Amino acid sequence: MDETDQVRARVYLISPPTLPDITVFADAFRAALSGGDVACFQLRLKSPAGEPAPDDDVLRATEALLPIAKAADVAFLMNDRPDLAQASGADGVHVGQSDASCREARALLGPDASIGVTCHASIDLGFKAGEDGADYAAFGAFFPTETKSAPTQAPISVLEQWREATVLPCVAIGGVTAQNCGPLVRAGADFLAVSAGVWRAPEGPEAAVAALNSAIDRANDSE
Repeated sequence: MDETDQVRARVYLISPPTLPDITVFADAFRAALSGGDVACFQLRLKSPAGEPAPDDDVLRATEALLPIAKAADVAFLMNDRPDLAQASGADGVHVGQSDASCREARALLGPDASIGVTCHASIDLGFKAGEDGADYAAFGAFFPTETKSAPTQAPISVLEQWREATVLPCVAIGGVTAQNCGPLVRAGADFLAVSAGVWRAPEGPEAAVAALNSAIDRANDSE
């Protein structure tokens, strides 16, 4: 993901926290990717409290899902674990403030890997991520979410401040749906990270991704 992606906000999918049947989810994943533009997929297998899935489960899921992402030209990122990203051939990693550092991830994965950093509601953490070589800073949570225990609630103004201060891409995360994403797009989010808003959507993942892309277009047209 590079600075050219800033022209239009793009969908950034995050997996459900558990995948009881990887074959069933693989079908849902294909459906989601057929719903329109998706920039990235992050495999994040951990409980809302942050308990990670066993490494073998993560690698089995990656083995099933990575080829689907590659066929659709969608970047595949691993959550938290640069070592598993390297072992599985993922395109990069997303790290939190208590995980491996961005510098450690870059040293392990090399210059071509995509690396993102959770920055909560802090511009200063975003600046540090950029200085450490991150490809994007992720801010949130902007809305209530059950996917994880969000330590902060981020004001939409953090995206406006970020966009005024830097060209480093930013991801808006936390309870994002087609119904509420418009202000995030208008505030300057480059990517909208969505999990439950796609996988739990009553209309199904393909229609949910299509709705997100339509909402992005409407928000852009209203500027």
